[in-house]
Amino acid sequence: MDVSAAPTSTATAVLDGLDVDHGKRQSGKGALGSRENPERYENIPGRVIPILADEFDDFRSEAGSFLEGEREDGVFIPFRLKQGVYGQRQADVQMIRIKLPFGGVSPDQLEAFAGVIERWVPLRKGHITTRQNIQLHHVPLTDAAELIRELGKAGLSSREGCGNTVRNVTADPYAGIATDEVFDPTPYAGAYVRYFVRHPVTQAMPRKWKVAFSASSADRAIVPIHDLGFLPVIRDDVKGFEVWVGGGTAIMPRLAHKIYDFVEVDDGSYLKVSEAIVRVFDR
Repeated sequence: MDVSAAPTSTATAVLDGLDVDHGKRQSGKGALGSRENPERYENIPGRVIPILADEFDDFRSEAGSFLEGEREDGVFIPFRLKQGVYGQRQADVQMIRIKLPFGGVSPDQLEAFAGVIERWVPLRKGHITTRQNIQLHHVPLTDAAELIRELGKAGLSSREGCGNTVRNVTADPYAGIATDEVFDPTPYAGAYVRYFVRHPVTQAMPRKWKVAFSASSADRAIVPIHDLGFLPVIRDDVKGFEVWVGGGTAIMPRLAHKIYDFVEVDDGSYLKVSEAIVRVFDR
């Protein structure tokens, strides 16, 4: 697939007025973790998504403006969803979804979850989801910014956990230790997350986008039910992925179709192909 020939996104008008970084690059000058240089190259479970502190300030400011009646629903809701905060049917409370790429979480992060749950979550509990997230319910909007800021200190992020974005990227829970794995997809899943989080083309897609990486033909990540899925293969000692597209569940379940038998990974080809597919979907 020729990436340069991929259609231009039609979401530009929708993105106007939102905090989208149209000049996002995958590397650059500036302190690691800043908007100018947001990349992280450590593949430490639970610390994959770069944390940008100014987003917490933005959320507090926007939430305050909304509560004061200075922001309309049509402007605030897309902003809120992009930060991983859902409105609930109950009045004045929110559900916050924290993304755990490929299910990675550390003991200190579990302690951070316990701390914010005890302080800000009325029911004093969280929910572990089938897509390797943790959800916190009934949080007042006035507390949401401080909750996500506190989790950010532990390296946890709710960024793009909701809305029509690239949702949490899941993976084989036995990746890295499975005796049948072709190779460990963890670093490639991590690179995928970092590449697409805050990417301008994925901020206001027609629908949410779900991705999975498996470690072997046993496919414990269930690639065929995902919008985009990767199954590892090795050819002539070169690592690559089969690429599957178009799966889904919900009210119209369907299985994905394999569109590539082999896309190389270590040269970044799988990311280029992924972006081209997303752009086709987003036209």
